[in-house]
Amino acid sequence: MAHGKKSDEKVVFVGDSRVRKGMGFITPPDYTSYPGKSEAFIPNFLLKEWMVGVVVLVGFLVLTISEPAPLGYPADPGASVIPMPDWYFLFLYQYLKYPYASGDYVVLGTLGVSGVAFGALLLAPFLDTGKERRFYKRPIASTLMLLSIVSVFYLTNVAWTHYQHQLAETGQVPEHIAREEEALEKHNAGLPTSMAPTTEEVAIVDPDGAGAEIYKKATCITCHAADMKGQAGPSLRGIGDTHSKEEILGIIHDGVGNMGAQYDANIAQGLTDKDIDTLADWLASQKSAE
Repeated sequence: MAHGKKSDEKVVFVGDSRVRKGMGFITPPDYTSYPGKSEAFIPNFLLKEWMVGVVVLVGFLVLTISEPAPLGYPADPGASVIPMPDWYFLFLYQYLKYPYASGDYVVLGTLGVSGVAFGALLLAPFLDTGKERRFYKRPIASTLMLLSIVSVFYLTNVAWTHYQHQLAETGQVPEHIAREEEALEKHNAGLPTSMAPTTEEVAIVDPDGAGAEIYKKATCITCHAADMKGQAGPSLRGIGDTHSKEEILGIIHDGVGNMGAQYDANIAQGLTDKDIDTLADWLASQKSAE
């Protein structure tokens, strides 16, 4: 609107500057107002996603049943191996160990600490509702973040340190370290370092005999594999070319190199002295064809 300089000049209104009364909250139209262009999230859209997920899971299930993982041999609970996860899981591994979530503190570890940790994450959006984004002006969020980072580093360090002490006490050498040392020794001696066979493969002698059945139950299978080609230990195919039955029995009773005595472990597996003798006789018969 324009105002005149003199009182006798008329006033000319341009447009309407008055504020109209609001109509209140207007509910937007639902998906039925747009046929063919939208649909309800629940259950229409979500049901389709679930159906696709079910088809994928069934596909994985069929795949795992038809093509099981090639484990090769059952796990040996009596094996002297210190189980350790990858480094990025060490803090969780240590958290599950005594005294955090086992022993006398199992309730505190599983319910108390876990409840506080996940509860803090769940309540974080409600505890810190300010608009400030600078971390030093957000004490609650910053404190939770720092405590989490310190906890992860601390638990990871404790887990790794304890693992090193266990290796030193038991005299064990991790498998990957043993493989590297073996490869280095072969390299220094001018031998091939590949795990692949360099000569014609030696066949198993009497694969269906009594000795073969005992071999599947013995601790030998843990390191030498079900096919006798070797895994953590060397191949046993053609072992009869270099070892007699008496030498094999001596290795089972006393061990050799990095391999410890296996007699007690085999007895614990349910084998008898006669079974061990049959096994040694069968291994001694494993000779390459002339």
